[in-house]
Amino acid sequence: MDRDEENYYGKHGEPRKFDPKFRGPIHNRHCTDIICCVIFIVVILGYIALGVVAWVHGDPRKVIYPTDSYGQFCGQKDTLNENKTILFYFNILKCASPVVLINLQCPTTQLCVSKCPDRFATYIDVQASYRYRPDQWNYFRQFCKPGFNNPRKSVAQVLRDEDCPSMIIPSRPFLKRCFPDFSTKNGVLTVANQTTFKDGRGKTRNVTDLREAANGINNVLDARSVGMKIFEDYAISWYWILIGLFIAMMLSLLFLVLLRFTAGVLFWIFIFGVIGIIGYGIWHCYWEYDHLKGIPGSDLTVYDIGFQTDFKVYLQLRQTWLAFMIILCGVEVIIILMLIFLRNRIRIAIALLKEGSRAIGYIMSTLFYPIVTFLLIAICISYWAVTAVFLATSGEPVYKVMANQTLCKYANLTCDPETFNTTNVTKLCPGAQCTFAFYGGESLYHKYIFIFQLANAFVFLWLVNFAIALGQCTLAGAFASYYWAYRKPADIPLWPLFSSFGRAIRYHTGSLAFGALILAIVQLIRVILEYLDHKLKGTQNSFTRFLLCCLKCCFWCLEKFLKFINRNAYIMIAIYGKNFCTSAKEAFFLLMRNVVRVAVLDKVTDFLLFLGKILVAGGVGVLAFFFFTQRIPVFAQEVPMLNYYWVPLLTVIIGSYLVAHGFFSVYAMCVDTLFLCFCEDLERNDGSTAKPYFMSASLHRILGKKKLSPKKA
Repeated sequence: MDRDEENYYGKHGEPRKFDPKFRGPIHNRHCTDIICCVIFIVVILGYIALGVVAWVHGDPRKVIYPTDSYGQFCGQKDTLNENKTILFYFNILKCASPVVLINLQCPTTQLCVSKCPDRFATYIDVQASYRYRPDQWNYFRQFCKPGFNNPRKSVAQVLRDEDCPSMIIPSRPFLKRCFPDFSTKNGVLTVANQTTFKDGRGKTRNVTDLREAANGINNVLDARSVGMKIFEDYAISWYWILIGLFIAMMLSLLFLVLLRFTAGVLFWIFIFGVIGIIGYGIWHCYWEYDHLKGIPGSDLTVYDIGFQTDFKVYLQLRQTWLAFMIILCGVEVIIILMLIFLRNRIRIAIALLKEGSRAIGYIMSTLFYPIVTFLLIAICISYWAVTAVFLATSGEPVYKVMANQTLCKYANLTCDPETFNTTNVTKLCPGAQCTFAFYGGESLYHKYIFIFQLANAFVFLWLVNFAIALGQCTLAGAFASYYWAYRKPADIPLWPLFSSFGRAIRYHTGSLAFGALILAIVQLIRVILEYLDHKLKGTQNSFTRFLLCCLKCCFWCLEKFLKFINRNAYIMIAIYGKNFCTSAKEAFFLLMRNVVRVAVLDKVTDFLLFLGKILVAGGVGVLAFFFFTQRIPVFAQEVPMLNYYWVPLLTVIIGSYLVAHGFFSVYAMCVDTLFLCFCEDLERNDGSTAKPYFMSASLHRILGKKKLSPKKA
């Protein structure tokens, strides 16, 4: 980099002399943070390799299809189970909870069936009546092991070898698995309107014994029917939802344009409104205080009456209203004093907001850059999710001996189903079987799957933060080009957004990756802390919970601080092309020298943009409400017939808010960039002919300094 383009800060942050050749974002740059760039590229290549390895070893069918006791998928095409899409459990009472069932680790034989049983029956009853009721046997036999058709075999041997279930229960499929068909009758839990059933082993049991194995299934099943209706509503209303989101986009653009003219008006209306409301509150407190004068008991103090659960008791005391009045007076005085002493800084903040609207007007392409960030993040999320699924399904089928653990020493030991019948296990443990237990493995790859999942999550966070950093740096470079254009818009370079994007990718990938890496490490630590907190939620150790709570709070604050520092560091990178650490240091000291302006601008910007989001989402939401409830006569015939009108309504409201957030995030980045440029402008220049300001005339008038030197045409 040329000597004229060197950093003008001294060792202690003091500004150096004026640089006459500085004209905004430096174009003669060099690559920054090269080591981090190389590491980032290597990590991406490793991440791709991890995805390939996971793809080779993984099998998503393990998630899509349930697996029977023989390791075969239910419902898979071109197999014997093609038409048997549902998993049936021989003895669901052995399953502790639905989670165990879904993880395919329930200690009972599991079989693929074409449909769930729809009646109560026991093997004992069916065997006793198979001669004169063959239809019952034929129905029950479909829930036995494939090929079993020997009703003469003794009940004890059948149950020992688990050829057939001891009982079947009316069930319905959920997550492609048969669960008891629970219902509630007069507040009593029933299955097929019965409260008891035979377990096929000579006992009569209550259906509440099934509660633990299928707790909450009824509510989820009801939710499925609601889910289908919601899907239908989306299918017939998606066209109108898109129209609503398009209206939200146009309103967002209109709001950003109008901010150039209404930013000050909106802010001062709000401020004086708050002052008026607080003033009314002071008057009302005084009126209540004076009204209670002379009423018996009103002169008591809060200390006299002690703690009361009924808050109305305190409202009968004069002391309460006096305290309210003093508090409101204090707030009112603070607000008025802040307005008096910070009026110039508030005017600067409003002027920067207007300048931001003007800058976006000249560089309209920046409004659509969030689409690029969205696509990059969508790619990261998709790759992470697919890799996580393939890693989770990378295990090989593991088979274990299923037998009575009290009588068989081989119970729960791994086995090979192909050679199991040739071993002496069946002799030592009558009725023992080698059945599928879960997916796993003993190889080096399978042992480190958890580490791979952790690495997958970490690189995912790194890439997402890099995509966000790239967007911030690109936008900052474009808006800095606007600010440092001496004659606006004549001196604004051609295609400033694309030029800034090219500079960020070509020269500063390492710096952006460095900032994203720091943030990703903190976020991963937060994820681990949340995981530990979830695992230790039931512990009685108060100190552990307190320590975790403190750590979570500290790392949350650290993440917010790092996001603030990174954002401003990327702006300095976009302007000067320095490395991440230098840019972060310069941005931090520059902000600290203008800390009051930073606070004022931040709050004014947050308020106006939040107001804009509420106006856009609320306005489109009201319009959507009147449309979907057929209250607009012109469009009454066009409204689709919906199960729940709130489905497209909420979608439009939330979508409108997100659309507005996307546009306003560009605006917020614009204002932050212009603010840093403004602070730089003040420290570099003094408004003279030799050192002219680059700021707009409105900002210069607010400062009340020397006249702007005439800009050449």
